Amino acid sequence: YVFFLQESMHAYAANVYTSVVEELVKGKQRKFIAVEQEFFRLWWDAVATDMHKQQVHQLLQEGRLEFVIGGQVMHDEAVTLIDDQILQLTEGHGFLYETFGIRPQFSWHVDPFGASATTPTLFALAGFNAHLISRIDYDLKADMQKNKELQFVWQGSPSLSERQEIFTHVMDQYSYCTPSQIPFSNRSGFYWNGIAAFPDPPKDGVYPNMSLPVTDTNIHLYAQTMVANIKERAAWFRTSDVLWPWGCDKQFFNASIQYSNMDLLLDYINKHSDEFGVTVQYATVGDYFQAVYNRNLTWEIRDSQDFLPYSTEPFQAWTGFYTSRSTLKGIARRASSLLYAGESFFTQYVRKHPASSICKCRALRQLQSLRWAVSEVQHHDGITGTESPKVKDMYMNNLMYGMFNVKKLMASIIMDMNNAKKNGEVYSSIYINDSGIPDVDQYVVVYNPLAWNITTFVAVSVSHLEMSVYDELGHSVPAQVQSSAESHSTYDLYILVEISGLSYRKYNIKPLNGKQSAFIGRSVKYKRKDVTRADQQNRQLLPVVNNCYQVLFDQNTNLMHSITERETNQTVQLTQEFLEYHVNGDVMKGPISDNYLFAPNASAVPVSKAVGLEVVSGNLMTEIRQYFYSNVTSQDYIYAMYTRMYTVPEGYDGKLLCHRIEQEYSVGPLELNREAVLRTSSNLNTRQLLYTDSNGYQIQKRPFKAHVNNTVARNYYPMVQTAYIEDDTTRLMLLAERAHGVSSQGNGQVEVMLHRRLWNNLQWDLNYNLTLNDSSVVRPVIWLILGTKSVSNILYRTSGLALQHRPVVMFGALSGDKRKLPGQFQQNSVHGSPVTLPPNLHLQTLSIPGWRYSSNHAEQVHSIRMGKQKEGDADFSRVLLRIRHLYEVGEDPVLSQPVMVNLKSLLKGLGSVMAVEERSLTGTWDVNTLKRWKWKTARYPSKGYFNSTETSENCIVMVHPKEIRTFFVYFQGQ
Repeated sequence: YVFFLQESMHAYAANVYTSVVEELVKGKQRKFIAVEQEFFRLWWDAVATDMHKQQVHQLLQEGRLEFVIGGQVMHDEAVTLIDDQILQLTEGHGFLYETFGIRPQFSWHVDPFGASATTPTLFALAGFNAHLISRIDYDLKADMQKNKELQFVWQGSPSLSERQEIFTHVMDQYSYCTPSQIPFSNRSGFYWNGIAAFPDPPKDGVYPNMSLPVTDTNIHLYAQTMVANIKERAAWFRTSDVLWPWGCDKQFFNASIQYSNMDLLLDYINKHSDEFGVTVQYATVGDYFQAVYNRNLTWEIRDSQDFLPYSTEPFQAWTGFYTSRSTLKGIARRASSLLYAGESFFTQYVRKHPASSICKCRALRQLQSLRWAVSEVQHHDGITGTESPKVKDMYMNNLMYGMFNVKKLMASIIMDMNNAKKNGEVYSSIYINDSGIPDVDQYVVVYNPLAWNITTFVAVSVSHLEMSVYDELGHSVPAQVQSSAESHSTYDLYILVEISGLSYRKYNIKPLNGKQSAFIGRSVKYKRKDVTRADQQNRQLLPVVNNCYQVLFDQNTNLMHSITERETNQTVQLTQEFLEYHVNGDVMKGPISDNYLFAPNASAVPVSKAVGLEVVSGNLMTEIRQYFYSNVTSQDYIYAMYTRMYTVPEGYDGKLLCHRIEQEYSVGPLELNREAVLRTSSNLNTRQLLYTDSNGYQIQKRPFKAHVNNTVARNYYPMVQTAYIEDDTTRLMLLAERAHGVSSQGNGQVEVMLHRRLWNNLQWDLNYNLTLNDSSVVRPVIWLILGTKSVSNILYRTSGLALQHRPVVMFGALSGDKRKLPGQFQQNSVHGSPVTLPPNLHLQTLSIPGWRYSSNHAEQVHSIRMGKQKEGDADFSRVLLRIRHLYEVGEDPVLSQPVMVNLKSLLKGLGSVMAVEERSLTGTWDVNTLKRWKWKTARYPSKGYFNSTETSENCIVMVHPKEIRTFFVYFQGQ
C-alpha cells in the first residue's frame, strides 16, 4: 500500500514505465494499464527519451497501453472533499488530453479503504463508462460473491439518479493482486520479477522472492493452477468473461522477465483450450468492460448507499484513518481553500488588467505548484494519514511551498492594482501570514472567495488593547479586542466584515485617537470545579445569550447544560465532554489500532475530573473558555475548548453568524495508545440514527448497527464537512473544517474523533514506520447549528462552505510619507462588479487552467498527429467555470428548485462574454459529443448511449438539483 517514499518512488516509477514501454513494443499481444498521472508525468518529463515518447503515442493508438482513471492520483474516497477529487482528476485529464488527445473512460479504484457514493457520480460526470472498486466489507463481499451480485448499475446520487448512473464492478475476494500460491512449489508464482528494492537495486539483478520461472517441466502445472483460479472466480460472476488481474503494488519494474514468462503460459493454455475449457488473452480494463457490455445482460440497480465503513475481518475496522494525522488533514483543506481563492483572484485580475506588470506565466506556475500539492495529497495514502512520517513531511512541505507561492501571488496582485491607481497610496509591502501581528496603522485586506455576500468576523492578532478600525471611506467598523486565550503578550482583534462575492475590502487599524474605539471584551474567571463531586440538587446556571440562542453553563461543573433556540423557544439539554478510547499496542494481547484501524479495548473513558471556566464578553461576541484538567490540583490543562457566540449590530445581515456556535479545541499531546473524542450528549430522541456527508457532496443516513464483534469501531463513519442528529422536530448539526471520524454510540449522542496517538508492535507497521506516534497538539474547529429541520436546511450548506472558504486575510503597510492621505475606495472586487449567485448555487470553480489543447476534438487529435502539440505558451483566454446546485430534489420547498443562470450577467464584472462551451466535468469532452454507455436494467430495458442533458442556449443555463455544470468561457477582446 505504502509506496510513497519520494526518492525510491521516483527511481521505481521511472523504471516501471521505461521497462513496460520497451516490453510492450516487443510483443503485439502484450497490454498494460497505467493509473496515476503524477508518476507517469515525472517519468514523461524527466526520464522518457524521444523514442519512448513516440512508442507511448503508438501504444495508445493501438489500445495496448491504456490510461484508466487518469487523475494525478488514485484518490481516497472517505476523507476527501469533492472539490479536491475534481481538481486532481482535472489536473491529470488536462495533461493526458493535451499530450495524447485521449480521455480515460474507465476507473480502477482498487485501493481506497471503502467506497463512497460520490465517486460513481464524479466518474459518470467525467464521461466514464464503467467503475471498478475492490475494498468493501469482507462479510458483504462474501455475500455478494455467492449470489453473483458483484456487478450492478450504481445510481450514486438520488437527485441525478439514472442520468449519472454507472456500471460498477466489485473485485472478488482475491482483490487486485494475483494470488501467488502455487501448489507445485514452495516458491511463489506469477511474480517473476520479485519484490522491488529501491533506491538500491541488487547488483546481480536477483531480487527477493522472484517466482519460479516457467519451464517445459512445470508449464502444465502452472497452467492448471491459473485455470483453476480463473474457474473459481468465473462462478462468482454472471458472464463468462473473467477479469484476472496480473501484478500488484510495485510490480513490473522488470517487465521483460514478467512478460516473457506470461507469454509462454498464455500460449500454452490457448493451445490446450479444449482440455482446459478456457482461452486467455492480455487485456486492458476497457477490453474487459467492452466484453461484458456486449453480453447485453440486464443488471440490478444499486441506490445511493455507499460501502463505508470498511472492515477486512471481525476486529479490523478501517475507521481510524478518518482521523489519523489530523494536522495534515487540516493543512490539506486549508491549502485547498487558499487555492480556490487564489484561482478566482488571479482570473479576475487577468481579465481586468491585461497589460499588468505581473508575469502571467510565472503566476500560473505559482498556482500550479499548489494545484499539484493539493492533488497529490488526495492520494489514498496521503490525506488519509496512512503514510510514514517521512512521507507525511513530503506532503506537508509541498503544501506549504504551494501555499507560500499563492499567498505571494495574491499579495503582488493587490500591490499591483493599488499602485496602478495612482491615488496617493503606495504600498511598501503586502504579506499574508497566519498569525501576523500588524503594527498599528496598517491595512488589513480581506478577500471573500465565495460568490455570495458574506458577513463574518476575521480575527487578527494585535499588540495593543485600544484601537479603532476604519473602512476605505474612513467610516468606523464594528470590532472587538480582547486578551488572547493562547498568548499573554498579544490580543485578539475581531473585525466585522461585510463583503460582496469574489471581492475584497481594505480596513485600516489605527491607534486610538479619542473618538471611537473597538469594543473591549472583559474577562471573568470562575473557580475550577470538581466534576465528579458536583452537587446535582441546587444548580447555578450561567446564561450566555445572543439573538439566536441562549446557552446555559452549569456552575457546579463548568460544563454546558443546555441550549435554547430563541425563535421557537425550544430548549435542548446538551452537554459536551472529552473522552479517550484506550487501545492495545501489543499484537500478542489482541487487536490493535494503527494508522488505518480503530480497535478500542472498551468504552471511552472521561479524561478530566476538573474543569476551569473563563468568560470573555463584549458587545459583539462572547467567548467561553473551558480548560479540562486531569484533577483539581493539576498544573496544566490537557484539553481546552473555546466557544464563540456573536451578536451582530443593527444594519448587518447576521443570519448565518448569529446561528452558529463556533468551537475551537486544543487537544494533545496525548498519551500513547489513546484516541481522543469530543462527545456531545443531548436529550433528543434520535434512535441512534446519525447522518454524515459524503465528500461534502451529499448526505448519507447511518443507522446504528449492532455487530457481533467490534461494534464501536464499525459504527464510525467519515465526516468530511457535515454530521447531524435529529428527533422529530429539532436538528443538531456539526460542521467541520477538516475530516474526522464520527459516530453515535448512544441515543441523542454524537461523538467526533479529534486526535490519535498510537504505537504497536505489528511487524508490518514497524517495517513501514506506520505506528502513528503523533505527539502534536491539534486545533480543529467545529460549528454547531441547532434548530428546526427547515431552518437548519436553509443554513447548513452555505454555512459549511463559509467555514471551508473563510476570507483570506492579508496585511499591507503603507510607505512612510503617504500615511495621512485618506484612501478613497469603494468596495473592490478585483475590478468592477461582484460575482453573485443565489444561495442554493455554489461557484465550484473559476480559474484559468492554462491548457493549450483545442476544445475541438478533431482539431486536437490532428495537431497531436502532426506533432504540433509542442511546448507553447499557456492559454490565458480560456476560463474554466463550474456551478454546483447544493440541494437534493425535494429537500427544501424553495432551495430545491432548478435555477436559471445568465452566465453573461453573472460574469459581467470580468468583461463581455463572447462564447460559452459546456464541457464534461474535467473539461475534456464537449457535452454534445459525449456518449456514455447505457447499461440495461429492469427499469430501463434498452442498452445504448446516454445523450447529454439540455445545453445552454445563448449563455442561459438551467441548473437542476445536485448538478455540477462545467463551462469554458471566452471573453471579448481576447
